[in-house]
Amino acid sequence: MEKLRSFYESHPRFHVAIDCVVFGFKDGELKILIQQRNFEPFQGVWSLMGGFVREDEDIDEAARRVCKELTGLKDVYMRQVGTYGKVDRDPGARVVSIAYCVLIDIDRYNQQLNMMNNSYWENITTLPDMFFDHKDMIRDALKLLQRKVSREPVGFNLLPPLFTLTQLQTLHEAILGERMDKRNFRKRVGEMNFIEKTDLVDKTSSRRGAFLYRFNSSEYKRNPEFKL
Repeated sequence: MEKLRSFYESHPRFHVAIDCVVFGFKDGELKILIQQRNFEPFQGVWSLMGGFVREDEDIDEAARRVCKELTGLKDVYMRQVGTYGKVDRDPGARVVSIAYCVLIDIDRYNQQLNMMNNSYWENITTLPDMFFDHKDMIRDALKLLQRKVSREPVGFNLLPPLFTLTQLQTLHEAILGERMDKRNFRKRVGEMNFIEKTDLVDKTSSRRGAFLYRFNSSEYKRNPEFKL
């Protein structure tokens, strides 16, 4: 045991951090949750939100804890994006960071946490200058989301339980950064029986209103073919 301890003590120890790229969707815009740091290093600089992995935690467990602390939500969609470890990425210490892509429904987010964390929702197209490699993390998380959104039903994590087809299409356009043909989009939606039309109508945008839809996850599991 002493030899084993000596072996590990002869090697440097690093800090391992979790950084969360938290996506939200509101008013037709894809948004990122960022904070203006009220602590050193680089107080006042914009950054993603995160924390350090504890000695008694698995990495995914730490990511779930950090996400819960930052958003007030648990059981949200999370996927690991990548690992970032340039030697000079943090002036305070040698820190290796693992970034996670997180998708949440903004309406479920605890807005009071914004004041506590000095955090804000910012349109992904108008992000300010940010702490070291955090924009790299956002870029890589967006690429991951773009690869998945047309092949897997991940976008529904960003929508409320009931949504219009216009909301669904606008979401996909915001993620992909391109316009989509309305007729073709709705034709593909109609081919998937797990996107269910309800009898409810949303009249917030027009007098005539638009039917509300919902995603049936049980039906999708029976026939997991998704393409939008």
